[in-house]
Amino acid sequence: MGITGLFRRLGEILVRERLTTPDVVEQALVRARATGERVGEALVSMGAVKDDDVLRALAQQQNLPYLNRDELPAPLPIVKNLSPKYLRQYAVCPVSVEGNVLTVATADPLNPIIVDDLAQSTGLVVKVCVSSADAIVEAIDRTYDGVATPLQRIVEGMEDDRGGEGDEDVNQLRDMAFEAPVVRLVNLLIENAITSEASDIHIEPFEDTLRIRYRIDGVLFDQESPPRRLQAAVTSRIKLMAEMNIAERRLPQDGRIRVTLHNRRVDIRTSTIPTVHGESIVMRLLDRQSVFLELEKLGFSPAMLPRFEGLIKRPHGIVLVTGPTGSGKSTTLAAMLGWINENRACHIVTIEDPIEYVHIHKMSAINQREVGDDTRSFERALRSVLREDPDVLLVGEMRDQDSIQTTLTIAETGHLVFATLHTNDTATALDRLVDVFPTDRQEQIRVQLASTLLGVIAQRLVPKVDNGMVAAFEVMFANHAVRNLVRVGRTAQIRNVILTGHREGMQTLEMDLTRLVAQGVISHEDAASRAAVPREVRPQSANLALVANGPVGSFMPPGASPGDHFQKE
Repeated sequence: MGITGLFRRLGEILVRERLTTPDVVEQALVRARATGERVGEALVSMGAVKDDDVLRALAQQQNLPYLNRDELPAPLPIVKNLSPKYLRQYAVCPVSVEGNVLTVATADPLNPIIVDDLAQSTGLVVKVCVSSADAIVEAIDRTYDGVATPLQRIVEGMEDDRGGEGDEDVNQLRDMAFEAPVVRLVNLLIENAITSEASDIHIEPFEDTLRIRYRIDGVLFDQESPPRRLQAAVTSRIKLMAEMNIAERRLPQDGRIRVTLHNRRVDIRTSTIPTVHGESIVMRLLDRQSVFLELEKLGFSPAMLPRFEGLIKRPHGIVLVTGPTGSGKSTTLAAMLGWINENRACHIVTIEDPIEYVHIHKMSAINQREVGDDTRSFERALRSVLREDPDVLLVGEMRDQDSIQTTLTIAETGHLVFATLHTNDTATALDRLVDVFPTDRQEQIRVQLASTLLGVIAQRLVPKVDNGMVAAFEVMFANHAVRNLVRVGRTAQIRNVILTGHREGMQTLEMDLTRLVAQGVISHEDAASRAAVPREVRPQSANLALVANGPVGSFMPPGASPGDHFQKE
């Protein structure tokens, strides 16, 4: 339906409701063409109808509910990432949040940008109602100017004078930790994080503020925070819940909290670190009911998937998965083990800190061990793991000389090993393993690594243009050239091997980011911000030639023509 047809239909509704006449609608159409107004705006400007009449007709035209002033909730639901300033600017307000569906009221239902922006900001599916701009702004003012948030209501009833940082004795700290408002406040922080599907809670003290941040899909987002004066009370409550020593504030501590919310059991690994302004706390949320993705749903292209499956079918060797915190490494490893569990009859042993995904026995038998519960350390677990006769071993992280040496030896002796590292790309991961050792041992480690390495996957999470996150991968398979470079310590040249090894299935991170941009999955700006070499990420408008059935994100070499492995976009 064209714009004029849409205008005429709106006019027809107003005429049918006896709010105006056909002649007036025609005059409004003429005015709208001349001024660029919408027909409803033209009718209101002419004094022919009221603004509410147009909005009701518009709701009827678009098959949307219309909410009167009294039908908007008071107070409005508080939705993360939607500030009062944003709501006032766009005259939009949340009406309800049910599951992953956010219902909003707007005075401009024909504006698609608002819905897209809300979905992007909240990560929710957005449904629209229609209401007047005056009613919406009034509801926003009523909520944010006159009604306190749940956190504000808790804080309002708490005492102001709690002493300076470090002035409290152990008994006072313990008393504060058991105060009902403090208990409710910490419970609220945890509940909001779980509801937001956050992976971590960061509680960071500064000179004048106490900063609360949630890590969601790998990105840290600021949250509403309690006043700085409550730091000691909040810290003591969390340390008490995690069975830490609340009197010890000069040394790092680790602990664990177990909570159940809406029949979901969540384990919270908690760590504290002393800082100049007090103890900083990080809480890692682990949902024991998390369902890991199947290998096919990780985001590999159809061409990459069989090559990747071939990698994990190998009987022995080591596969490394690397990336920054929150990049999805655990999800990728869980999918790898899930594929093996579905397709191979073997014995899998994992050593993790912590266990993030719980596997159920299928074709394989899986024994998962958690550092701190089932074993004291990675090193102790690795030394004893061969007595369990595993075919496949997952090592949560190789952190020191002993764990790296033992893991490489296990891979040398006929076992398939998966391990994680925190590095930015595939080549740096190999350097990290070698650089841990003194110079006189590095040659030996390079030889071991060259003989056992199967491949390295480096990954990032990138926001999708519509909603959610998607993983982008750098993939390096250990061919003859890679092994030689590792053996002689020239890992800086591995990127050149990846760039020229696309026919073997290799790809740089920039190649995969370009593929996702070309498919319209992610924006070029977000892709470039995740790339090690931003200039290699090409915009969607570029005349790219992408591999049709070859590796992900590869480009057509100069002089090549479409066919065989290549296809024009």
